[in-house]
Amino acid sequence: MNFAFTEEQELLRKTVRSFVDKEIMPFIKEWDENHYFEPNILKRLAELGLMGVCIPESYGGIGMDYNSLAIVCEELERGDTAFRTAVSVHTGLNSMTLLQWANEEQKQKYLIPQSKGEKVAAFGLTEPNAGSDVAAMQTTAVNRGDYYLLNGSKTWISLCDVADHFLVFAYTDKDKKHHGISAFIIEREWGGFSSKAIKGKLGIRAGNTGELFFDNVKVPKENLVGKEGEGFKIAMSALDNGRFTVAAGACGTIMACLEASLKYCHERSTFGKEIGRHQLVQQMIAKMEAGLQQSRLLVYRSGWLKNEGKRNTRETSLAKWCACDYAYEAANDAVQIHGAYGFSNEYPVERYLRNAKAPVIYEGTREIHTVMQAEYVLGYREDKPLSRKLPAWPFESAASNILN
Repeated sequence: MNFAFTEEQELLRKTVRSFVDKEIMPFIKEWDENHYFEPNILKRLAELGLMGVCIPESYGGIGMDYNSLAIVCEELERGDTAFRTAVSVHTGLNSMTLLQWANEEQKQKYLIPQSKGEKVAAFGLTEPNAGSDVAAMQTTAVNRGDYYLLNGSKTWISLCDVADHFLVFAYTDKDKKHHGISAFIIEREWGGFSSKAIKGKLGIRAGNTGELFFDNVKVPKENLVGKEGEGFKIAMSALDNGRFTVAAGACGTIMACLEASLKYCHERSTFGKEIGRHQLVQQMIAKMEAGLQQSRLLVYRSGWLKNEGKRNTRETSLAKWCACDYAYEAANDAVQIHGAYGFSNEYPVERYLRNAKAPVIYEGTREIHTVMQAEYVLGYREDKPLSRKLPAWPFESAASNILN
């Protein structure tokens, strides 16, 4: 097993890190305090080719591998979870799902402009009464011949007010439960569609999160993704990609907590020595380092499976569960290391702690992933091959042209 990054991947990490240091770090405290999402960040990411980093060049991306997407997510979350979330949703949940499930006409119309960053994409699965229990969704799409009539709502949707395209899931046959859910591409400008941001969030305040509303939205029949009734399979495969990016981002949170804590350990002295000399502080630093390295191994293992074109639901679930838990523990310890100052926004660690809570909940709660892992071990759950696989890497790449 080769653990070395390619020169291209090392350059990618440096590029994203430099971007974060220059264009996010100086402003994120203000954006977070004002609950402000800066849309120009997405435009700049598009200029760097990072909105389609792991999408083939033929579909508008730069053709790097799936672990390159992990690198992007890790470095973005080192700046703030809001911007990793944007890439997770746009690339992981939407574009990679279209790459896997959309027909050629849909890829030409929607995937290419998304991969180039000309259009922003989002994902609509969760509803007020349907989170972990997807089958409890109430949104419906009634077949009217040339179009479907879409009614219902979605909540906790990232990029709700920013995205141009939405991958939305609705019942086409409620009697069939999971097998009656279908997937559709929705455009913001269509009549009957509206969105509203959610205010008062604990964390990820620099992100745009909210609700989607569908009031007799006419969806052209050609915007059905896959076949009627394949929506649940499509959604679960999308979550394999979304959870992968969330896990990678959690590594960025741990890294940010380490950086802030190390700096403070060398600045702050108690009892005549730097606080980093105290063993209980060292214990917390050691836990962060262990969590970072373990999480990265789990994430990059999942990425390797994606590169090989193999199903990775079990491995990605484990990576998401562990990395997000480690990130929350790292943020909690970082606040503890900073003492009273950790309770103030004078230092970034209180923001890291607030931000780290959401990933423990979304993309499958900690409890859902715990059950999944137990069922795999007990033999109650077994992954079957999907009818459509995510394309294996390598595919044609334009990354060298972009990064150089």
